[in-house]
Amino acid sequence: MARYVGIDTSTKTGFVALDEYGDVWDAQEVEVLGKDPERMVKLIDSIVHLVGTEDVVCIEDFAYAQVNRMAMLGGIGWGVRMELFKRGITYIEVATGQLKNFAGCKGNCSKEDLIIPIYELWGFRNGSDNVRDAFILAQIARAIKETVRLKAFQRDVIKKVKGR
Repeated sequence: MARYVGIDTSTKTGFVALDEYGDVWDAQEVEVLGKDPERMVKLIDSIVHLVGTEDVVCIEDFAYAQVNRMAMLGGIGWGVRMELFKRGITYIEVATGQLKNFAGCKGNCSKEDLIIPIYELWGFRNGSDNVRDAFILAQIARAIKETVRLKAFQRDVIKKVKGR
């Protein structure tokens, strides 16, 4: 049975795995303490270890930030992508705006603006914005592969993600 996985890479990475019915199998924020680069390597290994070879994976695409933060997040994001590639696990990149649109929000809304729509659409709550983003990504992965009842704005997002 396939799982649908969402990964929001960051220094505190959101990870969510759903089954074909949308039930949450795993929802966690992965953080590793320590000094870089060892911390980054352990974080990347911890994330990739959670992903199975049959999982359908959506990863949030890179967003723009301050130069130093961007380098750190890019390192983590590329590290996860390279490790998935080495294991033969394909992934789908989803733009930040598409992630937010799939939850019914504008692409430039704040992370806090997603809390209520996520709960109203799926009944999911979590205190971590990284886990909430990963949850939406997992829902997108599921909607790409399963026959899922979607609202018009969600169908638009899936069409754009598939066309990428």
